[in-house]
Amino acid sequence: MRLVLASASPRRADLLRAAGYAFETLAVDLDESRRPGEPPLDYVARLAREKSSAAMQRFLERAQRACRGPERDALHDVVVLGADTTVVVDDDVLGKPANDLEAEQMLRALSGRRHEVLTGVSVRTSSSERGRVVATSVYMTALSPNDIDWYVASGEGRDKAGGYAVQGLASRFIPRIDGSYANVVGLPVATVAELLGELASTGSSGLF
Repeated sequence: MRLVLASASPRRADLLRAAGYAFETLAVDLDESRRPGEPPLDYVARLAREKSSAAMQRFLERAQRACRGPERDALHDVVVLGADTTVVVDDDVLGKPANDLEAEQMLRALSGRRHEVLTGVSVRTSSSERGRVVATSVYMTALSPNDIDWYVASGEGRDKAGGYAVQGLASRFIPRIDGSYANVVGLPVATVAELLGELASTGSSGLF
């Protein structure tokens, strides 16, 4: 199996690598806007599917150009993994903050409350796809204005859903997690393993 991670996230790559997976990365550029009225679960599931589909399409286009030879042969066992993570509180979806002001607003909304981290996962070959959404409950302590100012100034949360990174400085603000820790970081690796197993059990492999 040739596993391809359709993401430029170093956190997802670190999680896969720590679990013993060999893989390559192929980031895709998509419009990640939420559709009007789209439920958060549907939103992350759709983006995960779109990411895996876009990356697979690039491999298919490469295969069409490679009419014969080792490059075409190497594409037969490609499995693409796409994922999307978001934070939900009061049915509001908190993606990556656009700026420090938005990061402050997100942290104030999460302060002293439980929120959900949702990750949509999609794995696919050219002929089959399996997907799932994993939810984890995260509890954040009440943050003082100084806490928020200090954390935002660190810059750690600028490219993170919800404006914080549970694996970094923000860990001091997270006393409890119910569910997958890896999911909060950005990729529920156990779920990835289950979905890859489902693909393998169907005999779904090969581009042609």
